[in-house]
Amino acid sequence: MPETLTPSATDAELLASTADAVRDAGSALREHFGDVVRHDTREELMRALAVNDELALGVLRPRLGQLRPDARWVEEELEGGALPPGEWWVVDPAEGNVNHLHGLPEWAVTATLVRDNLPVLTAVHLPLTGETYTALAGGGARLDGRPLHVSPTTDLGLSLVATSQARPDEHEKVVRRVGASITSMLLDALVVRTAVPATLHLLHVAAGRMDAFWQFSGARADLLPGALLVTEAGGRVSDAEGRPWTPRSDSFLAAAPGVHAAAVATLGG
Repeated sequence: MPETLTPSATDAELLASTADAVRDAGSALREHFGDVVRHDTREELMRALAVNDELALGVLRPRLGQLRPDARWVEEELEGGALPPGEWWVVDPAEGNVNHLHGLPEWAVTATLVRDNLPVLTAVHLPLTGETYTALAGGGARLDGRPLHVSPTTDLGLSLVATSQARPDEHEKVVRRVGASITSMLLDALVVRTAVPATLHLLHVAAGRMDAFWQFSGARADLLPGALLVTEAGGRVSDAEGRPWTPRSDSFLAAAPGVHAAAVATLGG
């Protein structure tokens, strides 16, 4: 039976219950994971993606709604930009959904509570490993309760970095910008990884396994969880030119402090 919280519940109590909700949604998705889901058209692919989304949302909507009845809901995970004032649940019910359909392990369930356009708590669950990453604004980032810390690396030339495609059918200008940035990082960093989804790369940055992640364009749902996790783990989050990042920004960079300036320089800042 889901825990019922009082209206005066602390954000820490909300985070614990949010983590329970994403774990339960992840269990539902895990039961449907395994074989490749075949599709011959974009329409068939979109229907299969929607089935996974609704499966997880069937758990998340009532559970999160019970936690914060007055919080509004972001229904479209590919949307970007600022939110109106107040509290919002920004949820990606199957982050890396396309991987799930192709039998690949890189997918997760995420839920982030945003208050007046600032993320205050987030929970990210990886159903295939059982890991749950959490962060609380001002309260640190954790993996299954253990504190997370970004890498102490100070040399971009020794860094493992990554980028991701924000969405299918991106504008050609953005695609070319992504390609140019990968070339630049291939010259300046040790190794460059390119894959979806963004959140899983950001988990690695927060845990100190990777040193930087950047993305052009993007959506709230794939950047807000990782942005809070990296920040609370001691990392720096900005746009690609080093300016403060907001959901309105057209680029995103999260890095260990020791390589942030070098990453900005490489990306053309």
